[in-house]
Amino acid sequence: MTLLSVKNITSFYGASQALFDVSLDVREGEVVALMGRNGMGKTTTIRAICRLTPPRAGEIAFAGRDTGRMRPHQVARLGIGLVPEGRRCFPNLTVEENIKAAARPGHWTLATVNTLFPRLADRRNQMAATLSGGEQQMLAIARALATNPKLIILDEATEGLAPVIRQDIWAAVKTLKDEGQSILIVDKTLSELLPIADRCVVLEKGRTVWSGEPQALDADVQERFLGV
Repeated sequence: MTLLSVKNITSFYGASQALFDVSLDVREGEVVALMGRNGMGKTTTIRAICRLTPPRAGEIAFAGRDTGRMRPHQVARLGIGLVPEGRRCFPNLTVEENIKAAARPGHWTLATVNTLFPRLADRRNQMAATLSGGEQQMLAIARALATNPKLIILDEATEGLAPVIRQDIWAAVKTLKDEGQSILIVDKTLSELLPIADRCVVLEKGRTVWSGEPQALDADVQERFLGV
């Protein structure tokens, strides 16, 4: 069953058009990788899905509901948990307070997110501002999970993190996949991303230029649309 459906959306920043008829979908229990070089529209697409930058044209539906007239908080309440680029934890709250502030009833509680990220349990009384970048990323994911989302969106999941932290993040993503969590993920680490993705969508200059299973993402496509 299709959980998220994005059809032919266009989006602008002022007079500058950023997205041109972008389409993608995420099915229940599926991991979809949203890919492309920097500045190609990945974050703008995510902002459109979450109604942070509402598209000017096209259709977005989530869990069978048209989100075209919804506010961002209403879309979130439908069951979308966003881990934004830059993490954006509440700096003056503790780790535990960050998680509790977002919590909604369901499987993901303070105890279960601490099991997924034991580092957070060790730092539960520490202010978020004092955490390392990797720990803040873990906290951002834990906070999104605490909303018990139907779909979690990870924007630049491991960018700029130390290798050991990246391994912890990828291990957590694999656990979520194994548990049937629907995921839309942006990341540039193809060696880690492709093995867990069920499908890939590639953007180029604000357009959907390729979609398919990761096994079909051959060297030519990678060179044309993902190479530096």
